[in-house]
Amino acid sequence: MRPFNTSRTFANLKRTQSGVVHITDDVELIAQSAIGKLSPLPDFFPAKKVTGQVIANTCRWYEFEVEYIDENNARTSINCKTLHTGRNRDFWGFNRAKHAVIEAAILATRLDFLPREEIQDQFQRLATIVSKTGSAQEVNAFQLLSVHIGHQPGNNASA
Repeated sequence: MRPFNTSRTFANLKRTQSGVVHITDDVELIAQSAIGKLSPLPDFFPAKKVTGQVIANTCRWYEFEVEYIDENNARTSINCKTLHTGRNRDFWGFNRAKHAVIEAAILATRLDFLPREEIQDQFQRLATIVSKTGSAQEVNAFQLLSVHIGHQPGNNASA
């Protein structure tokens, strides 16, 4: 893994030395997690090999322990060993709208260092994709992210 030294992920992995990676196709969950508004919490069950929880509705998951952390760069390198894997269902990938929501979620985590105008411009482009190709899940996730960044369709001015 290569989290930034300032990220919550890095702090958690350094502290716990273990974790669970989830593979999910639920873009609402991804959007909520990205901006720290995970409500309601999803259902969980206990991990088998590490102290942690597995999201019950995930496609797959990987329980792991940290073997080595190299903090010498802005992006830490963390080597991990998989201890247990599980699978609930197939992961079929992402359609255009799901990809757009994921890109919007990434932008929503960059508010502190990307120019607001750039974020607004990219959100406008992504909004078109979601409105044309998205299901209710993608539209809801994109709306949550839009509110978070203060985006109004057709408004490219700084917020």
